[in-house]
Amino acid sequence: MSIVLHHHPHSRAAHVVWMLEEVGQPYTLHPVDMTQGGQKSAEHKALNPMGKVPVLQDGPVLLTESAAIGVYLADRYAAGRLAPARDHPDRAPFLRWCFYSPSVVEPGCMAHAAGWAYKPGSAGWGTYAEMLDTLDAAIGEGPWLLGDRFTMADVVLGGTMQWMLQFGMLEKRDRYTDYAARLSSRPARHRADARNAAALAELSA
Repeated sequence: MSIVLHHHPHSRAAHVVWMLEEVGQPYTLHPVDMTQGGQKSAEHKALNPMGKVPVLQDGPVLLTESAAIGVYLADRYAAGRLAPARDHPDRAPFLRWCFYSPSVVEPGCMAHAAGWAYKPGSAGWGTYAEMLDTLDAAIGEGPWLLGDRFTMADVVLGGTMQWMLQFGMLEKRDRYTDYAARLSSRPARHRADARNAAALAELSA
């Protein structure tokens, strides 16, 4: 059975298209018209009670949350290529950077942009400055988070960084922008951008 991605190109589902293109597994896009509230329909909320996309269906498997989807796809369809084996030393940093994106980068950038008042010691994401330095150290000399080895962690965390840089929510350090440029040059990213553009054109027609 083909993988089905419940998708809108102006959502995190667009990021999952890139994941799927990196994996190289056939998939079908199921459009969810968010301009008409399709993500809040009873049909969609039966799949994801949060009323959000992406939702990935892979045969009997139903999965939400883009970082989890990325790890699942890499483990199932690109193990040893996009995901280190479970007993490999790189597995630990791979998981760390995959989940650093939704648990630290996203809330940390939102807190900074909105001026939230909170105690950094009580918040899982700490301070914005510490997050910036941690990302800088993670990229290091690169080219990828695991050195010469590109993995799904680069798609998960790197894609979030690209989005945050685009909207001015992340400080534009040279190391960040160089990393973002390397990610944008990947052929799978180009295919994903084209697929998302075509989906947007179909929804707008």
